[in-house]
Amino acid sequence: MKISEEKIVSLQEKAAAIRSSVVSMLIEAKSGHLAGALGMADILAYLYFYKLKHNPKNPKWIYRDRLVLSNGHICPVLYASMAHAGYFPVSELDTLRKFGSRLQGHPHRDFLPMLETSSGPLGSGLSQTIGMTLADRIDNGKSSGRQFYCLMSDGELDEGNSWEAIMLAGKEKIQNLTVIIDRNNIQIDGFTEDIMPLNPLVDKWRSFNWHVQEVNGHDFVEIDKAVSEGKSRFDKPSVIIAHTIPSKGIPSFERKFEWHGKVPSTPEEIRTAKKVI
Repeated sequence: MKISEEKIVSLQEKAAAIRSSVVSMLIEAKSGHLAGALGMADILAYLYFYKLKHNPKNPKWIYRDRLVLSNGHICPVLYASMAHAGYFPVSELDTLRKFGSRLQGHPHRDFLPMLETSSGPLGSGLSQTIGMTLADRIDNGKSSGRQFYCLMSDGELDEGNSWEAIMLAGKEKIQNLTVIIDRNNIQIDGFTEDIMPLNPLVDKWRSFNWHVQEVNGHDFVEIDKAVSEGKSRFDKPSVIIAHTIPSKGIPSFERKFEWHGKVPSTPEEIRTAKKVI
């Protein structure tokens, strides 16, 4: 079923609220990662408010889909999405990175049990997700109906462990696995194609027996179509290369790798960031 115009408007509103929360919590924390978090707000809004099978009132619901954030440094957008979805109070977002907070600078499953994994070391999330899918296959065969999503950054594809996992998933033909890559073309030291060129990225994933699609990571129609098409494939895992704008919503910050791992700190930067759209 095609996503409705009414739902698209609702998701746009959710994404805007998530971005606003991300900016507020990072300013309050005085540290963290801005660019990737803002760039992935639409993807997270789509998942938590439309596609994911989950229950905020029962986080450990056995039939839930699984969502793993491999690039854990963009956790402010995950926390904001979960809070707005009802997993914990939105007011708790202001505790980000503070001593004793459940909302650490990288997701910690022991502190926030509704998380599926702890993440921090880049390149590990896909391996963790594949382990979950294989365990699910052992327990339930190929018909559990559960979907597994792994969110990754393009920069973490510099990690060799990522490609070992990609090769394994292709070999095992894990049909209920969807990877969404934040293809924002930046990493902490510069632009990805300057640091460690990834292209031809589509050809690389396809050569490992994956179903590959590219989308505008801010277009809910494209995102939904790609996710639905990937789920309809029963012979291979699916990867969606989502082209996103780092620092999306703050025009003067957008596409600048310098905002990968810093937050607005000067009065002018704070005023600009608080106008996020």
